[in-house]
Amino acid sequence: MSLVNNITAVKGFTCWGAYTGVKSMKRDLGVIKSNVPAKISAVFTQNKVVAEPIKISKKHAEDGLAQVVIINSGNANACTGKQGAEGAQAMVDTASDAYNIDKNLVIIASTGIIGKKFPTENVVNGIIETAGKLSDEPKAGVLLANAILTTDTFAKEGYLPFKIDGTEVNMAGIAKGSGMIHPDMATMLAFITTDVAISQPLLDKAFKAAVKNSFNMITVDGDTSTNDMAMVMANGQAGNKEITDEKSKAYKLFSEKLNELCIHLAKLIVSDGEGASKMIEYKVINAPDDDTARTIIRTISDSSLVKTAMFGRDPNWGRIIAAAGRANVPFDHEIINLKLGSGNIMMDLIVEGQPVEIEQAMAKKVLREPQLKVILDMQMGDIEATGWGSDLTTDYVLFNATYST
Repeated sequence: MSLVNNITAVKGFTCWGAYTGVKSMKRDLGVIKSNVPAKISAVFTQNKVVAEPIKISKKHAEDGLAQVVIINSGNANACTGKQGAEGAQAMVDTASDAYNIDKNLVIIASTGIIGKKFPTENVVNGIIETAGKLSDEPKAGVLLANAILTTDTFAKEGYLPFKIDGTEVNMAGIAKGSGMIHPDMATMLAFITTDVAISQPLLDKAFKAAVKNSFNMITVDGDTSTNDMAMVMANGQAGNKEITDEKSKAYKLFSEKLNELCIHLAKLIVSDGEGASKMIEYKVINAPDDDTARTIIRTISDSSLVKTAMFGRDPNWGRIIAAAGRANVPFDHEIINLKLGSGNIMMDLIVEGQPVEIEQAMAKKVLREPQLKVILDMQMGDIEATGWGSDLTTDYVLFNATYST
């Protein structure tokens, strides 16, 4: 995965990140534009409280086409009533005029504090001013990646070049997310661009599968947000023969690369979890089915007791098993194997359902590592799944106790 290149390395895309005054001294408006209408696939938050930009973007995404994406940070434009709805529509209208495109080709997104009056004038003026600055220079991609951040401590980017039938294809993405992370689809923003030529139905199929394996398998704090979305744009500018066959090698390769990029961005989000000191990979193997494996992972990784044990360097495996037992799926703790570790050092905690006496000093040493791994072998089938989570620290509590004040 290369971070040297970014969205600007994808043929036919330009972008920019601008300062509009919504956030103090930080860029707060991002724009992505394809030279031609691009085929898209998008997924949105499942929260019943939906931000104004999501309401519009859901409708605009229905036809599977878009050309411009506008993202503002610093204000979520959620629970803002008529004023917020008018502000979201003003974003669309302004972008449509500024880029001379149909309104339905504009996708908008917002991120920031919920319930604050939407700064329509700042955002609209920013869209107008930014229209003449879009660029395919690498600097533009860096500015874009930083403009969409809120409580994030670093920009989240990824770039993957590969060849399909001898034709070079590029794929790049940006994401933001640090708190309110428990996607379903929810709690982050992610935008991926590619110049591959592919049919919209296959793009949609590949993207939703990738989201299932990546963004929907991460958690920081168990909260889903009001604004979240992930989206891919494919403008066909690479010049490859259009991918139309789901069984083709080209589709398989594209799907693998899209999955790889989404997982990369998802893991960056977890690694930047608010107050987090550790990133934990959870793997369930030999499960009876996919839903069981995923449900157990999401239940364990979201357990506050598991998270705090990881933070406290406490190998309290009982919390892991108790969480798995309340996932409301088939689970027999009397036959499982459970391992905990980091890197190449994996400690057996349970073997064939029987607890293993562990060396506390070794456990404490392993749990100091910033990246940990938990492997639960159910011994009930041959299906496996992987997810990622963070620990729960005092810093998370202190930060979120005063977030809006």
